[in-house]
Amino acid sequence: VQLQAFGGGLVQTGGSLRLSCTASQRTASTWIMGWFRQAPGQEREFVAAAEWNGDGPYYTDSVKGRFTISRDNAENMVYLQMNNLKPEDTATYYCASGRYGGNYYLALGYDYWGQGTEVTVSS
Repeated sequence: VQLQAFGGGLVQTGGSLRLSCTASQRTASTWIMGWFRQAPGQEREFVAAAEWNGDGPYYTDSVKGRFTISRDNAENMVYLQMNNLKPEDTATYYCASGRYGGNYYLALGYDYWGQGTEVTVSS
């Protein structure tokens, strides 16, 4: 499975961005699709994820109420709508996919990763 993420950019505090990720095919390893982010000098952290059947979604606490993850299963797409962005949201965002039953909050729970798209929030 190849994942391609896009939609990052530069935005001011309080602004919005929508990230998109396309998967090359639907397999057992696209049951869960999610987003992680990594800021310079920091570890990669979970942001949000959604299961193929609509269960979840799952969010890290810092983005609840601001970010919304959604999927278009027919198009093998996952989206991350990010509103009210803050400087601390600045990072490279990675799309990931994995199988049913893993720990969706950990990178180990995912089998495939996209190349990342950069998000910069200016203060």
